[in-house]
Amino acid sequence: MFLSRELIITPLVACFCILVISFSQLPRLHKLLSSKQYLSVEALEKEQGQESLRMGLLQEIPTFGYDNIIANWVYIDFLQYFGDNEVRDKIGYSLSPEFFEVILKRDPKFLEAYLGLFVSTSLYAGMPERTIAIMDNGLKSMSPTLPAKSYYIWRYKGTDELLFLGDSQAARKSFLQAAKWASKYDDQESKNVVLISQKTAEFLQKNPDSKFAKIATWTMVLQNNVDDKTRKRAIQEIENLRGKVVINSDGVPAVTLPEKD
Repeated sequence: MFLSRELIITPLVACFCILVISFSQLPRLHKLLSSKQYLSVEALEKEQGQESLRMGLLQEIPTFGYDNIIANWVYIDFLQYFGDNEVRDKIGYSLSPEFFEVILKRDPKFLEAYLGLFVSTSLYAGMPERTIAIMDNGLKSMSPTLPAKSYYIWRYKGTDELLFLGDSQAARKSFLQAAKWASKYDDQESKNVVLISQKTAEFLQKNPDSKFAKIATWTMVLQNNVDDKTRKRAIQEIENLRGKVVINSDGVPAVTLPEKD
């Protein structure tokens, strides 16, 4: 009995996708094994160019239903890229949005990836417009309950618009949308998001340059599960706005607002 064409082709396609992603890891493995001699700026920029070409390929190749596999593998690759502080200090984070263009094209409901997009692309790479464009595309595939707690994407988008683009009115709309989506849930976390998002929008309506709104937004960054470098940046920005940050014994930050806006 002959096997059907689908039974033969589908596993081959899956293997092909996995092999493509696996080969994308080899240059990074080579770099790690060859120690600091490899860490010249010229060599790193060459590797980054090759990585950019791989990201372009992964955006275009047919997946035959294996989008999530590609999204997950590329996210792992991004975590290696982002966590390599020695390299990032030399050549920066400019490749960050290209990772997420692949990840969130393949899996636009990958909620955890949006925080990585915001931190790496807006905060470190200085490309808030790219972040917002990718978020806008992802939001087209979402609803208030799919994926669960997707209102956080509106929070990240509002943060980007307020802190990096200075567009307080666009930020206000995003925070109001976050509150609207979060109101679909009954848990305390979501209720807190409704309250904080509404308050931030109110601050922005009354005063587009509100220090309170900016402090509240940096506090949101601080309270997320971010790396130490991002936490230090958020604390510094809050203190620049005359807020005060105290970290308790459990590592939880408490923010005190200035007396006047």
